[in-house]
Amino acid sequence: MPNRLAHETSPYLLQHADNPVDWWPWSAEAFEEARRRGVPVLLSVGYSSCHWCHVLATESFEDEAVAAYMNDHFVNIKVDREERPDVDAVYMEAVQAATGQGGWPMTVFMTPEAEPFYFGTYFPPAPRHGMPSFRQVLEGVRSAWAERRDEVAEVAGKIVRDLAGREIGYGDSSAPGEEELAGALLGLTREYDPRRGGFGGAPKFPPSMVIEFLLRHHARTGAEGALQMAVDTCERMARGGIYDQLGGGFARYSVDRDWVVPHFEKMLYDNALLCRVYAHLWRATGSELARRVAVETADFMVRELRTAEGGFASALDADSDDGSGKHVEGAYYVWTPQQLREVLGEEDAELAAQHFGVTGEGTFEQGASVLQLPQDEGVFDAGRIAGIRDRLLGARSARPAPGRDDKVVAAWNGLAVAALAETGAYFDRPDLVEAALGAADLLVRLHLDDHARLARTSKDGHMGANAGVLEDYADVAEGFLALASVTGEGVWLEFAGLLLDHVLDRFADPESGALYDTAADAEQLIRRPQDPTDNATPSGWTAAAGALLGYAAHTGSEPHRTAAERALGVVKALGPRVPRFIGWGLAVAEALLDGPREVAVVGPGLDDEGTKSLHRTALLGQAPGAVVAVGTPESDEFPLLADRPLLHGEPTAYVCRNFTCDAPTTEPERLRTALSG
Repeated sequence: MPNRLAHETSPYLLQHADNPVDWWPWSAEAFEEARRRGVPVLLSVGYSSCHWCHVLATESFEDEAVAAYMNDHFVNIKVDREERPDVDAVYMEAVQAATGQGGWPMTVFMTPEAEPFYFGTYFPPAPRHGMPSFRQVLEGVRSAWAERRDEVAEVAGKIVRDLAGREIGYGDSSAPGEEELAGALLGLTREYDPRRGGFGGAPKFPPSMVIEFLLRHHARTGAEGALQMAVDTCERMARGGIYDQLGGGFARYSVDRDWVVPHFEKMLYDNALLCRVYAHLWRATGSELARRVAVETADFMVRELRTAEGGFASALDADSDDGSGKHVEGAYYVWTPQQLREVLGEEDAELAAQHFGVTGEGTFEQGASVLQLPQDEGVFDAGRIAGIRDRLLGARSARPAPGRDDKVVAAWNGLAVAALAETGAYFDRPDLVEAALGAADLLVRLHLDDHARLARTSKDGHMGANAGVLEDYADVAEGFLALASVTGEGVWLEFAGLLLDHVLDRFADPESGALYDTAADAEQLIRRPQDPTDNATPSGWTAAAGALLGYAAHTGSEPHRTAAERALGVVKALGPRVPRFIGWGLAVAEALLDGPREVAVVGPGLDDEGTKSLHRTALLGQAPGAVVAVGTPESDEFPLLADRPLLHGEPTAYVCRNFTCDAPTTEPERLRTALSG
């Protein structure tokens, strides 16, 4: 019989709706039930494409005896971390503070007042590698609750007090300058892997936001070392197994330092961020590899993640059926020499094995290989390779596909809107701009209420119950600002402004300028989450700083610019110390140091060839964080277009920054020079 999760919209929660565990969604009623029964709460947090979440569910949550024990002695709450990042953040901070590490699945035991006292991640069904079994953990916690309740309450109280004492104090609220950004670059250079690209060791994550900083720093200062780190890292990732060499798009991370074997889940946020990175890399270098990867990644998102309503689904699973009914990680993506021969025949299979690095021993498990590009593509006959790719992709599409998490997350769709709008504009792909518009339209229609408050998620055209958090407001505003620059439709600037007003009113500390992840009027947890560091995505804090700065450049709004500058105080403190974890904040700081520049393009109409040429030149300018408005001299769609006449009756571009404007120009080449960094 289905449990209480059967009525939820989260695909992750629905995966657990038929467990024998009597799961509750996160709710006041669940904690009230724990108080009524006098039992502790077991909180289990995961997400739908998490491999070890599935393993724990299969081994323990589907076990009748384990489930009966859980139901007898606990109130069990299941949370999708992608729906409730605030709940996840608060308890993950507690887990990391107590154990020095964290991850998913996350298992937290707490009092009926939601105060945590014991933590873990995955627990096996039987003791192994020094880990207790899940059943042993349950019995130990039940015993402590029954026999040492005072001690448990004391531990829980101390943990909550310790969390409350971890408020962020980041010194002054002034933005970083040349010195801090140079210090951040030096720190990145020290952590850079010159042989393989990227930063640090295994596992290796794609450093999208750091690369954005490196590209902007190079554009502003001419620092060749910054550009080289960006170019080499992007090339190594694009040639590695982390990139899907047949279908485009990136996996979550590489388990090794060489980018060979990925953790195969594909997330919308990674692909949106990396699509934009490679488009910007092409803009900076003209690299054909960067162009191909940007376009293929955009096409992957539209082909495999777009939902029927026009939004973008959250993720594709790492696991899929290997053809025998068994779910195996990577089964959809890997190849053996024999499988190549079956699809291609002997001669083409040999060529494919050379081109994609498929070996007899395999680079993954059971003699299978993850496809890579170990050699320069120019070594091979491009036409023949293209045919091989098409045939392999066709054969792969007949395999059982990985599951898809159809939940539409506002923040990640905002990132996708920005990436698709810019990629479509750069590479003359109006279909990609249309896809961006479709997702933006869905966010306005379904996620925004009459007061411009955002819902975090939707699924199948139905709005989710959870309120948007800071990253939702910031990333959607960022997407709308990019869409405004690309399309010349000022309504997207207006929507961005409505969202950013909420950031100023409900998420910012009026005293310090610090930002919180949840609104002042949101559900009160044991701590109000606040994390400025960039992880898999830009933090809400740094994303908000970027969107506030871009909006201020468009409108001249002093409150928005001041809020952006104050928010960047945390980058001044953290940039030189932990640059890998505040890359987007550093990129925003580069934009602030550069102005950012304000570009207005006026012409007789958006379809006029001269106007289109200047507009495209403006969009391809490398000046960090530059904003672009395009329209007719009479247009009231953008504040930047006010009082901007045509020069000699021809389409004209105006470039200003820091209250100073260049002479207007009708020549794309002069505009290009003015925006060259």
